[in-house]
Amino acid sequence: MQETNGLGPTIIQKDAEAKNEPVVIQTDVGVKDGQNKCPKCGATDIALNARTGQLRCNYCRYEFNEQQLQGMVTDLTKLQGEIIGSGTQDINNDIQNVVTLKCESCGAEVVIDTNEVTQARCHWCRNTLSINQQIPNGSIPDIVLPFKLTREEAQKLIGDFVGKRKFFAHPKFRQEFTTSNIMGVYFPYMVVDANAHSNYIGKGEHLIRTYTIGSRDHRETRYDADLYQVARDFDITIEGLTIESSLDKLNQKTKDKTNNIINSIMPFDIENSVRWNANYLKGYTSEKRDTNIEQLRPLVDEQIKDVSRFTANKTLKNYDRGVCWESEKLALRGKQWKAAYLPVWIYSYQQKKGDKSILHYVAVNARTKETMGSVPIHMPKLIIMSILVEILGLIVMTLIDIEKISWLFLFWGIIYYFIMYSRYRNNDARHHHEIETKSTMYNLKTIDNFIKRENGLSNSKIRGCNNEKISEQNIENNIIDTIKKNSKIKININNK
Repeated sequence: MQETNGLGPTIIQKDAEAKNEPVVIQTDVGVKDGQNKCPKCGATDIALNARTGQLRCNYCRYEFNEQQLQGMVTDLTKLQGEIIGSGTQDINNDIQNVVTLKCESCGAEVVIDTNEVTQARCHWCRNTLSINQQIPNGSIPDIVLPFKLTREEAQKLIGDFVGKRKFFAHPKFRQEFTTSNIMGVYFPYMVVDANAHSNYIGKGEHLIRTYTIGSRDHRETRYDADLYQVARDFDITIEGLTIESSLDKLNQKTKDKTNNIINSIMPFDIENSVRWNANYLKGYTSEKRDTNIEQLRPLVDEQIKDVSRFTANKTLKNYDRGVCWESEKLALRGKQWKAAYLPVWIYSYQQKKGDKSILHYVAVNARTKETMGSVPIHMPKLIIMSILVEILGLIVMTLIDIEKISWLFLFWGIIYYFIMYSRYRNNDARHHHEIETKSTMYNLKTIDNFIKRENGLSNSKIRGCNNEKISEQNIENNIIDTIKKNSKIKININNK
């Protein structure tokens, strides 16, 4: 075992490399449960000042920051094997969630249920007591990213978002909507860094010209293109790939909640995260993690492949008809996991539809101001307006004699319906991890060998084009089903 002094982390190695086990970085070294004191006056009444992003003593008004997490690998080109922060340790369902702390000031005992909170006031001397040591129940992460947006700023962003969508909003929603009940929530995530080597081999096409053959109703578009043998070989580091670690929020396709809304407001500025300190949660709520690394690993590995594939696209600008990779290889050299609490301002609204209901979210990234939401739609109004637009389109089609585009007016109503529905519900909104995750390519080797000129092609893209492919949704769904199944098995075993 190797240790560092002071507040530095402990590396729990114990022949981990020889056993092919993860190296665990103990991220709560030097912390203790009980009183977190102001460095200036010693008071324990401390909370986050969202305007500055710093902790502020409510007694002397002194502001300060928790230090950033130390001991994890920062030069990702040197990342080897698997490294995990101790806050990512597997959740132990048998762990005692109720913790009794002894107040340092008066000696009274204070009970904290870590399922609900990580702080409590001493009922005698009113000092604040905090849980700082990691408990294997998913409630204490390695890092926390403080709120940066105030409630007033979030209320304005949510109000503006909904205000632009009131025309087709359901009347009951318009009547009941208010930003006064928005909540600041720390959601649990896994933050993953990776060091890998990528190799791609395939064919790409560059467009030479586009033209039309035939006449009148028998016109067809044709393409001439140059075909190339293409290969890309490079090393890549991926920093801050962020995955929900709440089973509920992982499920993006659930029909009773608009979870994709919360997913879509990523990415966060993870580089500004600090080491866990319970005071950052004062005045906010939080959800604890309920998934483990092994359960999330398949999804993380697929998203790492996506990031690598899209990083390679930066070198393929010449292939405007796309690339068909015939061989894709990614060798992971190292991976690093950290458990994180990330800040979101959220408004929720429960819409009832007979005996069914759907929970709509409007969410704001409390660091970047990214806002996305789902607004309940008054369907009769939208359908009537779409019919009127369709009628208008038919009238215009009879008045304008332009063969190439006149048929478009035939679908005006349908197009209008889907545009408005998408604008209000945002069913397809998501975090574009493949392009929004930080990545660095180095040691790049390229092959671009001309093969031949192809004439009269009927397809607009190269056949088998896959350089912009992302991981399939069914991978995520399979992971969720597996986690749910395993959770039920554990519950049954415990009950027996």
